[in-house]
Amino acid sequence: MDIRRATLKDLNLLSDLFDQYRVFYEKKSDLDGAKNFLMERFEKNESVIFVAEEGTVLTGFVQLYPLFSSTRMKRLWLLNDLFVNPNFRGNGISVKLIDQAKALAIATNAAGLMLETAKTNAIGNKLYPRTDFELDEDHNFYSWDVPQ
Repeated sequence: MDIRRATLKDLNLLSDLFDQYRVFYEKKSDLDGAKNFLMERFEKNESVIFVAEEGTVLTGFVQLYPLFSSTRMKRLWLLNDLFVNPNFRGNGISVKLIDQAKALAIATNAAGLMLETAKTNAIGNKLYPRTDFELDEDHNFYSWDVPQ
């Protein structure tokens, strides 16, 4: 299995994985929307995506978005999306994708990585501490959605 940075050539296979990821988070399947969303990220260079590849099959991906810490005066990377096809889980792919994300943070002289996951995400809440992420219990995180 190889972990590498995704390119536009991966768009079709990656779009399918991204759609599966969204369905996992209880969103309606929208393969065309997934493809358009990812195409825009590639075209605008707004994220970094790494894929896990077994032969000609993409088995998983991680997508990171750049942020900045004013107090640290450095870049931060938001590990926003991590997904492994259920048929390939249990093979350490998530850990390898996270390791690649950490390598990106080091290579870009970033302050680190940050992520958020649901309290109900049992798999993620076991995985992240195993990969040296620390749970922040000292801060409240708030969000605001634009009214529809």
